[in-house]
Amino acid sequence: MSLNKDLHNNIRTPARNALGPVALTTIAGLAGKGIDRQGYGGVEFIIAYGAVTSTNATITPVVKEGDVTGTMTSVADADLLGTEALAALPAQATSRTSGVGKFTSTRVGYKGNKRYVSCVIASTTVTAATIVNIEAVLYNPAIAPTANP
Repeated sequence: MSLNKDLHNNIRTPARNALGPVALTTIAGLAGKGIDRQGYGGVEFIIAYGAVTSTNATITPVVKEGDVTGTMTSVADADLLGTEALAALPAQATSRTSGVGKFTSTRVGYKGNKRYVSCVIASTTVTAATIVNIEAVLYNPAIAPTANP
């Protein structure tokens, strides 16, 4: 099998924990950890949402980039794979404590050229019952195959 078609040898393992799991306790947002993507072409953020007890809560990831971790800015849409809106948890008239709305995952990717990226969570509602976790998968290594693990 060609390395270009082999995900196993073309991602960094283990995945980097970018945020949490953590309870959503502030509308201003939860800042994710800076991910150093040196040696990798991009990052895929996998966002897992737990139960949401509030109604009409909107939870949105915001991808940020920077040459250093202290001064990160929002990523232009052209440097994203997918959109932050598609990776968001949209408002719902009922709580997400059971059924298909509970424990959902979304994703958004970064293909820009800044060394550091992070994913911040913004919300329209504060609820400690909402648990969010973000994993960062680095892909397209400069040197492949990557070590296992």
